[in-house]
Amino acid sequence: MTLLSTSGAVDETVTATTHVGAQDLPARPSARDTLNQSLAMAWRATKKMRRNPEQFFDVTIQPLLFTAMFAYIFGGAISGSVADYLPIIIPGILAQTALTACMATGIQLREDMDKGVFDRFKSLPIARIAPLAGPAIADLLRYGTAATLTILTGIAMGYRPGGGVLGVLGGWLLTVVAGWSLAWIFTWLGTVARSAQAVQGISMMIMFPLTFLSNAFVPADTLPGWLKAFVNVNPVSHVVTAVRDLLNDGQVTAQVGWALLGCVVTVAVFLPLSVRSYSRKM
Repeated sequence: MTLLSTSGAVDETVTATTHVGAQDLPARPSARDTLNQSLAMAWRATKKMRRNPEQFFDVTIQPLLFTAMFAYIFGGAISGSVADYLPIIIPGILAQTALTACMATGIQLREDMDKGVFDRFKSLPIARIAPLAGPAIADLLRYGTAATLTILTGIAMGYRPGGGVLGVLGGWLLTVVAGWSLAWIFTWLGTVARSAQAVQGISMMIMFPLTFLSNAFVPADTLPGWLKAFVNVNPVSHVVTAVRDLLNDGQVTAQVGWALLGCVVTVAVFLPLSVRSYSRKM
């Protein structure tokens, strides 16, 4: 009888403890909580940028340097003059700058993980996507800065967008959206690579073929047939062509739709992969 009584008491204690523990577990963050937590992480990333101004070098100095360098070096050889080359090169520099800027997302993420910053986040009752989405939201400032400076540099060199104010705004917005979408590829790399140096090396291997094997700097019609076939399916080429249509002609063509579709597919594939890989690391 004593054993039965003791066993019953133990069972009741285990049940009560389990029940209380279940009540004490934090609830899963709602959509509103996830948004607020992501914005908090974005504010943290923005403060890091303000305290480390060198993080803006790739979106401030690089657009000025590349625009002037490519225009004056290749303008006469490709289009006959710098003025005629600017409508071709400005959208190409926009795409290249967006790719270069979004590379930093994965590198910074890997550095934070190596320093143990994310070990602190895992002890907090926050959404798993928040530490990833926050820096991505903050980087919109970097993409916007790079796109703005590239367009202003082109205008200072004599570029006159035929699409007018709305065309320029559309091209600027598409560049920012494309940069934000492609950043999820490098975010995923940041969660699977073993070091920040590895992320940087892999990112460069992705960026250079996508950028230079595209129509960003030369018309695709001047390329060999086998290379032209790759250029025509390169997603960067679709973004560049769409930006050209908006900036130079002010037209929302099918290329704009293809570019936006590519952005949606990229986010749909690499955002879940990033969250899944990040959760495993946690």
